[in-house]
Amino acid sequence: MLERIRIVLCETSHPGNIGAVARAMKTMGLGRLVLVNPKDYPSADATARASGADDVLATAEVVSNLDAALAGVSYAVGTSARLRRIPMPQLDPRESARQLVAEAATQEVAVLFGRERSGLSNAEIDRCHALVNIPANPDYQSLNLGAAAQVICYELRMAMLAATATSGTEEAVAHQPATGEHLESFFGHLEAALLEIGFLDPKQSQSMLRRLRRLFQRARPDDTEIHILRGILSRAQAAARKDPEAG
Repeated sequence: MLERIRIVLCETSHPGNIGAVARAMKTMGLGRLVLVNPKDYPSADATARASGADDVLATAEVVSNLDAALAGVSYAVGTSARLRRIPMPQLDPRESARQLVAEAATQEVAVLFGRERSGLSNAEIDRCHALVNIPANPDYQSLNLGAAAQVICYELRMAMLAATATSGTEEAVAHQPATGEHLESFFGHLEAALLEIGFLDPKQSQSMLRRLRRLFQRARPDDTEIHILRGILSRAQAAARKDPEAG
């Protein structure tokens, strides 16, 4: 189960933090680390802070963009140091761990950590199905990257142990949501179609598209459903080309 969970670090500035995250992962039984454009890696500082989790660093995947980091992922959670006014689920670490472990029973999932100073960008959050916020002391919420990763990894291990104890022999859920790549392809088609049929104003489309993205991320369509939706979009585009006044 834990082997289907990847920890993704986006543009980490300090290599020591990469080592600290690797150590946090290994203590809780996680081993899949993906680094998106790290500022300084490989690094002796990362190895020193890993304190024996060298194998996690050795197998870490370094990629140039988030598309590569999320390849094959069907469910992703983004970490945030603060609650945001975004229309999407916002969970605490325990709730997010339960959901991630449940999803990981049948598919690839990911936890995204952002930059040390600025966190995840809005575009990166758009790739997530939910946000997780650690409810720290409101008067002092300064958690470094390694400490935040340790909290999340601990909750993932506890959720895995609980799931194994209660449902180790249950059959896998039949529903297999579409991967992130298929969803992103659908979102591109959706935007193009809505612009073509005149539903979207090109100058004010991002807010509407973000809400539609959240809708489909909540629905978790599978590949067959994505094909149906794209078929509908293609028919709408064809009708609009025949009749410019349609819609």
